[in-house]
Amino acid sequence: MLASQLFKLVTQGDLQQLRAVLEADPSIANTGVPCSDAQPEMKGHPLHRICDVVFAGAITDEKAIEIAKVLLEFGADINGYKSSGDQNTPLIAAASLHAEKLGIFYIEQGADIVYADQDGATALHWAAFCGRDQLVAALIAKGANINQQDTTFNSTPIGWAVHTLTSGDSGNQHNQIACIHLLLNAGADKAVLDADTLAYIKTLTA
Repeated sequence: MLASQLFKLVTQGDLQQLRAVLEADPSIANTGVPCSDAQPEMKGHPLHRICDVVFAGAITDEKAIEIAKVLLEFGADINGYKSSGDQNTPLIAAASLHAEKLGIFYIEQGADIVYADQDGATALHWAAFCGRDQLVAALIAKGANINQQDTTFNSTPIGWAVHTLTSGDSGNQHNQIACIHLLLNAGADKAVLDADTLAYIKTLTA
């Protein structure tokens, strides 16, 4: 009941009531929220679920940051359930769900930028995939590994950006080209890229 109430307050952006609920029971800041009514057993950390609400268009990034600040004030773990083995930290969620400003805020709050999901993909992979260049820049500035290959496709963040551009995934196409240039300018190693990715990059740098 508390988890569903929390999700409702996040969706509504009701900061006053959210604060009242957390003052009554601060542990709610780390209480798992069901990812859907159809799968109530699958729960995400509140800081993760904010990203879902941004992705759904129910609140803006700016409002999401306000909500996150309240949750963090009451003890929310910036890395979600990372310590319990959850492979989708709030930062990875923000990167993969187009909550760019929220992701940058999470980095500023000390989120783990190295942690990878079940495919070995980091927040940098996902930010590049989604074409979120400001988040890519923030991750690079913090020292994210620009050459890390995921464990499923053996691809670096550049490869993920190129995949979105060449796969017809129009829903995720945003500023991938800017992301690629940021990664190249940061010294991304072209030697670890596959032939198709290299060929595409050559069209950008010709």
